[in-house]
Amino acid sequence: MVRPDPSTVRLDGPWVHRDVHANGIRLHVAEAGEGPLVLLLHGFAEFWWTWRHQLGALADAGYRTVAVDLRGYGDSDKPPRGYDAWTLAGDIGGLVKALGEPRAHLIGHAWGGTLAWTVAAMHPRLVRSVTAMAGAHPMALRREILRTALRRRANNQARALGHIFRAQVPIAPERWLTRDDAATVETYMRERSGPAWTETPDFANAVARHRNAMMVRGVAHSALEYYRWAARAQLRGEGRRFSEAMRRKITVPVLQIAGAVDPCVLPRTLTVSGKWATGTLRTRTLDGIGHFPQQEAPVATNRLLTEFLAG
Repeated sequence: MVRPDPSTVRLDGPWVHRDVHANGIRLHVAEAGEGPLVLLLHGFAEFWWTWRHQLGALADAGYRTVAVDLRGYGDSDKPPRGYDAWTLAGDIGGLVKALGEPRAHLIGHAWGGTLAWTVAAMHPRLVRSVTAMAGAHPMALRREILRTALRRRANNQARALGHIFRAQVPIAPERWLTRDDAATVETYMRERSGPAWTETPDFANAVARHRNAMMVRGVAHSALEYYRWAARAQLRGEGRRFSEAMRRKITVPVLQIAGAVDPCVLPRTLTVSGKWATGTLRTRTLDGIGHFPQQEAPVATNRLLTEFLAG
């Protein structure tokens, strides 16, 4: 098996690639524009390039827009440890400081959205606003998973996130994720996307890019470590401590963007997430869109983002 070089994820475009040292590791970012800082946080099986449609649009709207490869992904460092929520939140808080900014607007997709909620709770002074795209508050996810775990209905939050539980066994998930040049990534994206996008050249291009990024040495293991910590922490004292830390209410403005046919994060879970937001809260649902609004409907998504950021 020939592994692609990590530098292959540094794709050309109207942005600049940089390495930034934060929280003890090196993070690769793509940056465009000037103005208030916007940090873009990707989800599982992705990398910074999932935000290709937003980098230019938000830069043109007057923002310093930075898409980061999270710890373990893309061309960022892939240490053996540090995939717990505290460390990941520290990565983002450290990145804001390393970029020389006092605060940032956080926009996250899926796991990145959940991380944005977490950073806002743990490092509130560093956050201007939170946009969670197909990503729920971690305590809302926990509550809904526990509430529905033993129910037989197919449409419940525990079943919707079944891939988290499949990730808990050792070694086999890494093989599953990288088999046939990461064909599982295409299956993952196709099953969770709205039907219109999957028939387009943009989808084929996105799949090819994300499959290549998953094949970079160490990425599959690191990506799964996020899910392993999330599940195993519930059985340990650190899970209780995390729950206590996440009780802090989010006072900055919050935008939730959802796809109407997203099979991963269900509408009730988004409603429950809103209970942790005491400031301005907006929830917008895009018809016919699945789990990847920023890629499936970039024009509509960018309009929602720029309207929200403008206040």
